Amino acid sequence: MSPHRHSQRSDLLTEHPLGDVGQIVLAILFFSVWIADTFFLRYTTFLSSHVSLNLRIAIGVVNALVAAYLARTSMKIVFGETREPPQVIRESVFGIIRHPMYLSEILLYLSFLLFNPSLAAACVWVLAIAFFHIIATYEERQLLAHFGEDYRDYMQEVRMWLPSVSNRR
Repeated sequence: MSPHRHSQRSDLLTEHPLGDVGQIVLAILFFSVWIADTFFLRYTTFLSSHVSLNLRIAIGVVNALVAAYLARTSMKIVFGETREPPQVIRESVFGIIRHPMYLSEILLYLSFLLFNPSLAAACVWVLAIAFFHIIATYEERQLLAHFGEDYRDYMQEVRMWLPSVSNRR
């Protein structure tokens, strides 16, 4: 989040300084590699012939729908209303995983890999996962510093990336 947006919304406390730029760079890199390898070069797309196209499309569409739901719902919650005073968000998808926006991007890339597997693009996807983990960890340290025990409790109740059926709520 840019400092400009930060100054307009005092309830939006933390975002890694390179978060927005990093996400843009990774999106451009991922889609450039995926498009180049899938449609032109075809150097690392040999996995496509080992899995049925219908199965890849079915799983990819379901995955993309989950990604869209996470993105839409989490953005609506975070950016849809101002919270004064700022507070830990625990509602909806934030009660299932702590970083639904970042997970939605990871799942979006995975959808494209399911549609047309590219090992080259999968390497960029793994890089993106590492990037999201780094910025999420940074943001969590900031949230812990600001909210203290309330955020620590949230971290104990809700997993960072993968939902758990045993989340305490």
